[in-house]
Amino acid sequence: MAITPRTKWRNSMTTYAIIGTGVVGERIIHQISQHGTSSITAIYDENTARLQQMAQKYNVPAVSSLEELFATKPDWVYIGTPPVSHGPLAKLAAQQGFNILCEKPLAHDAVDGQQMVEDTEAVQTAMHFPMMYSPIVHRLKQAVDTKELGEIVRIELHTHFPVWPRPWQQNPWIASREQGGFIREIFPHYFQLTHHIFGDISIEAHQTVYPEDVTLCETAVTALAKTATGIPFVANAAAGIAQQERIDYKVYGTKKSMLIRNWGELWEMTSQEGEKQITVEQTVDSLLDACEVRQGLVTFEEGAKIQTWIDQLLQA
Repeated sequence: MAITPRTKWRNSMTTYAIIGTGVVGERIIHQISQHGTSSITAIYDENTARLQQMAQKYNVPAVSSLEELFATKPDWVYIGTPPVSHGPLAKLAAQQGFNILCEKPLAHDAVDGQQMVEDTEAVQTAMHFPMMYSPIVHRLKQAVDTKELGEIVRIELHTHFPVWPRPWQQNPWIASREQGGFIREIFPHYFQLTHHIFGDISIEAHQTVYPEDVTLCETAVTALAKTATGIPFVANAAAGIAQQERIDYKVYGTKKSMLIRNWGELWEMTSQEGEKQITVEQTVDSLLDACEVRQGLVTFEEGAKIQTWIDQLLQA
């Protein structure tokens, strides 16, 4: 999947209807409001207080039902609700012919994810993986593809959280074993990133730790995997530990290594010079740009593949 270079967009607006106005849903609303050729036809949320708050804050129409939302005839329907509801909502939107932009993970589990792929075959699908449209990811992929790093010998993902859910992320499901946890919330981004640069992965072994309370999500996981070309990939995470939140994704090469830290920092290191942070200019299109031209999108098919890896890790 290639990210297209910046192009001149058509004059007409690309329209979105928003289902779900939580923290991530609000980010999408904000991005659309700041995007010159995108607009919102309606927003909907079962939490009416939150719905009205977002409608007033961003000056967008709020509706009281999905029927009203679909009646606004958007180009895209965005689904930003808990994972268990993604499948039914996507099916409803696809039945009415709307393209669908969905939050990750794709679904509650791999079975539901595959059903979503089948239910949405007649429309364009996309998933909200913002790292795909980050200049630092573009720069990392370029360094891998051009052999700037030399031969890739190892990939590591380390994620650490002093508390889960994070203070800004409180809601009824984000800490639940049924739908929440950092394996579902964080790992899909980095599995998709790995797939984007290196192709398929296979999980060779893993250990996932759960608390005694069967309603609560995992507290730690360690996984050993490899890419289709045999590059070792180690994924490690823990919550409830005495350090600040930190997420490191590191690609080790024989000439140079590169590290994405905390989503937005790019570091490079050599044996002679040590670590240094590098600045990368914005040179690739955003998710909304990709939705407008319907190119360079992470489709539900790819999301379903990532879902199978997530399901493997969720097994104790």
